[in-house]
Amino acid sequence: MAISYPVRLNYVYKEAVWGGSRMKTLFGLDSDLPHQAEGWALTVRDDGENTLAQGKFTGTLLSAADPSAKKEDFPLLIKYIDAGDKLSIQVHPAKTEFWYIVDCAPDSWLIYGQNGDYSEEQLREALGRGELESCLRRQPVKPGECYFIPTGLTHAIGDNILIAEIQENSNITYRVYDYDRPGIDGRPRELHTDKAFSVMKNFSEEELESLRFSVPYELPEEQKETSAVLASCNEFTVVKHSLTEPLANPLAIKAGGEFSHLLIIGGEGAINGEPCKSGESWYIPAAAGEVWLTPKKELVVLESFRLQGTN
Repeated sequence: MAISYPVRLNYVYKEAVWGGSRMKTLFGLDSDLPHQAEGWALTVRDDGENTLAQGKFTGTLLSAADPSAKKEDFPLLIKYIDAGDKLSIQVHPAKTEFWYIVDCAPDSWLIYGQNGDYSEEQLREALGRGELESCLRRQPVKPGECYFIPTGLTHAIGDNILIAEIQENSNITYRVYDYDRPGIDGRPRELHTDKAFSVMKNFSEEELESLRFSVPYELPEEQKETSAVLASCNEFTVVKHSLTEPLANPLAIKAGGEFSHLLIIGGEGAINGEPCKSGESWYIPAAAGEVWLTPKKELVVLESFRLQGTN
């Protein structure tokens, strides 16, 4: 079995104490989890793998439908993060992430790096006083904004935010501070303070921007009026396609390496003539060749892939 056409995927849902309701209210993405917090749109992992949601292979695991999608080296994990409450202040030891703000409250915020140059001793002292946030950059956010999170950047998501996250396929997180709250089981969640400080780095805005676009990628000519490159680095490339009627011709896209992934974040339309709508997750195998996007009034898509020759 080896699919050679675009296919819609079923989500894998995860829960956490901070889970919210925006996935359900905006996109109708719902599970039986009482604390639904994440919807994994693209995952080939032991702790969660998508199945096909349509066609004659409905219910088949993605790695079975496309043998090139192997668990041992699948490069990406793409998800919605639905934060009803703030997440822990954390850092990753070997994972690069990209965030797109899909929806949020007017007063929503992120923790996005440090607000000055601090020694480890100063940061540990602030943590001990319960004042670590005073050393961190509190960033107001609004829908449509993007944030790049390289390995070592201290970060956290505030409450009432829905984020589309594109990341390296790793799920290792070092929590620094979790607001002294219990987890779903009523017990405090584990902290990883020493490990976190061992990988924590401070980045300037210029460094973050340079890392975000560290691998040059130029849009195909036919995409330049409708699309924008949001990130292009060794780990992934992210392109936003914003299509509206009337469109002279369907927008042509092609798997940018091993595969491409399409996250429909707004509107509705068609992919190769198959209806698609907000909230859906679509996988484009390399064998699919050129694929056509057509809006119905409006269609907004985040396309993610890894360029050939990177990593």
